[in-house]
Amino acid sequence: MKWHCIIARPFVFIAVGVLFCAGSARSQGTEAYASSASSQGANQAPANSAQPRRLTLQDALALARKNSTQFQAAQTDAAISRQDRYQAAAALLPSVTYNNQALYTSSNGPGNPVRYIANNAVHEYVSQASIHEAIDLAGISNFRRASAAAALSRARAEIASRGLVVTVVQGYYSLAAAQQKLQSAQKASEEGNRFFKLTQDLQGGGEVAHSDVIKAELQMNDRRRQLQEAQLMFLNARIDLAVLLFPDFNENYEVADDLHSPVPLPTLAEVQQQAARDNPDVRAALEAVRAAGSDVTAARAAYLPSLSLDYWYGIDAAQFAVNGPNGLSNLGSSAAATLNIPIWNWGATQSRIKQAELRRTQAKRELSLAQRNAEADTALNELAGLNRSAELAADSLRLTMLRYTGGEATILEVVDAQNTSVQANTAYQDGAVRYRVALANLQTLTGVLTTP
Repeated sequence: MKWHCIIARPFVFIAVGVLFCAGSARSQGTEAYASSASSQGANQAPANSAQPRRLTLQDALALARKNSTQFQAAQTDAAISRQDRYQAAAALLPSVTYNNQALYTSSNGPGNPVRYIANNAVHEYVSQASIHEAIDLAGISNFRRASAAAALSRARAEIASRGLVVTVVQGYYSLAAAQQKLQSAQKASEEGNRFFKLTQDLQGGGEVAHSDVIKAELQMNDRRRQLQEAQLMFLNARIDLAVLLFPDFNENYEVADDLHSPVPLPTLAEVQQQAARDNPDVRAALEAVRAAGSDVTAARAAYLPSLSLDYWYGIDAAQFAVNGPNGLSNLGSSAAATLNIPIWNWGATQSRIKQAELRRTQAKRELSLAQRNAEADTALNELAGLNRSAELAADSLRLTMLRYTGGEATILEVVDAQNTSVQANTAYQDGAVRYRVALANLQTLTGVLTTP
């Protein structure tokens, strides 16, 4: 004990100055912390008056799909593309219309023809059904393009859905990790307060130097600051997730504590098999290439003739009746076939072909496949080590505190054990979030989100 006093004697005045500054800072920090806590409690009291809604990950995903404008826009585009495909298919089928007309033309007198030679009689009535069918390569290519565009929109909607899953998983488990970090910071702050009280008691009994009390108070202030930062991180994570889930910015909710629940990692063979079958990025790229190829075919079809067929049945007579005055039937039929042969349009067809070929070339460049299994595997391997490190750091802190109480450890060893425990716990929470996000990224390939 005399040896401790001899060493501490040259630093008496410095220690007194540090103690004075630390005490002043601690009192101010305590007042500010209390004021902040009271103001937060006053502001959040009305919001927390109701029972908070408990959300699982599946609940969060369902709410995000309803609230995300990007996801809803992708779904709308897919629905519109389905209707475009239906319209393109209907354009290939014959159309049926029923036309009714009554025509009046000036006459040149009884027995003379009408003044307008295009008309047949002074009074002419047309009431007939018409069946029309156009046969050309452009219509068939348009249907193929609409089919590819519909498949492309479905794939993009799936991409938007899986991308939204990644965002929600990251926000959801970031909030869960922030909650765990806040609990650890509260525990560390309480431990810092108890350790400060312990050093005061040991100093009163003449077992430690006053420098230990100063070091413990500095450590206590540092733990309080870390607690405030953990509270801020928790509030930010809560707000970020609320923006994704609720249109009215509702913060009265809580998430299920399943961050550290065991989640198996799919094997590489399973990932490759599911990715080859269910990867929307590949499907979107393939359908984009197919749609671009149909555009090229449709553009080239403008060089070819087009055939249209028409059939009419009904009346085209001077009386609006089934039979005329002479007893003959006014009902009749006629048919027409028209062949349109393109000759010259100042290079417009060639320009459309060039545009379509450029789109097809770009679509082929974008056809690629990304692999993400290695990231999830690395995160899982690191998670086990981080968990073990957190357990060892907590046990080391407990043993170091016992040794310090028994006079076998120094204040520096205690502070180092406390810092190591906080850092190991923080790294463990971050590692758990990284693994969950890696699994969410993996489902962008497979379409299957692995959950506890």
